[in-house]
Amino acid sequence: MSMGITLALLAALGYGAADFVGGAGARRVPSMSIVFAGQLTGAAAMLTVALVSPGAPTLAHLAWGPLAGVGSAAGSIFLLRGLSRGHMSVVAPTSAVGAAVLPVLAGLAGGERPVTLAWIGLALAMPGIWLLSRQVPNHTEAVGSEASAAGRGAFVDGLLGGLGFGVLFVALGQIPESAGTLPLALNQLTGALVTVAFATAVRQTWRPGRSAAGWGIATGLLGVSGSFAFVEARHLTDLGVVAVLASFYPAVTVLLARTLLGERLGIGQRLGLVFCSAAVGLIAAG
Repeated sequence: MSMGITLALLAALGYGAADFVGGAGARRVPSMSIVFAGQLTGAAAMLTVALVSPGAPTLAHLAWGPLAGVGSAAGSIFLLRGLSRGHMSVVAPTSAVGAAVLPVLAGLAGGERPVTLAWIGLALAMPGIWLLSRQVPNHTEAVGSEASAAGRGAFVDGLLGGLGFGVLFVALGQIPESAGTLPLALNQLTGALVTVAFATAVRQTWRPGRSAAGWGIATGLLGVSGSFAFVEARHLTDLGVVAVLASFYPAVTVLLARTLLGERLGIGQRLGLVFCSAAVGLIAAG
């Protein structure tokens, strides 16, 4: 397995672990305070690395960081809004697949042409990501005409969330090795500002207390590690391949929930793991 593919899978590990920790913390403290603390932590970590190894970023390189931050924050906001409508089984998989599709299209537009085996792997990955992210509808979801309207709204939120995360991946993929980690710090800082603006607009708490800060630090370090691995993977292989493999992060989240919380995997999630495992093998072989 190439180093690029390994790093892309490490990105999925970082993102998935961050989602698991953030989700666990959100059961105890306001979610926006965790997100804000996490983004500040990620920014501080990348600024520290930049001081040690500053790189030579141009203004164009630095501009990709804020764009990635806007995409990340927008993706999270629409995902949370869709989930709040009670249609997790619609919005989560739509968002996850959308995040993978946009970078693949961007890569094709940029001249990337994966070999046949890699194409088969990418094709298998899409239903795998969908199945991993999908959860069984529960009794709180609307029924009848209300279900139809709420479902359409959740689907749109899922698409917009996926677009935001796709923009994050595409923007991160444009940061060259020579730029160092300063663009990643700007990514995190921008995300923090957008989070504050959104939380203020909807009157949600974003100032982290001691407990929220602890959850945020853990989430931030894991999340920014995922982004760092993503950028490094992109230096070694195609954007579409890196983005699809990084989008396997739901596998990490559900496996951690199964291992640490005793949550049971549904049949669809088990099948999704099989699809994603096969996709990794085919992409690696290609």
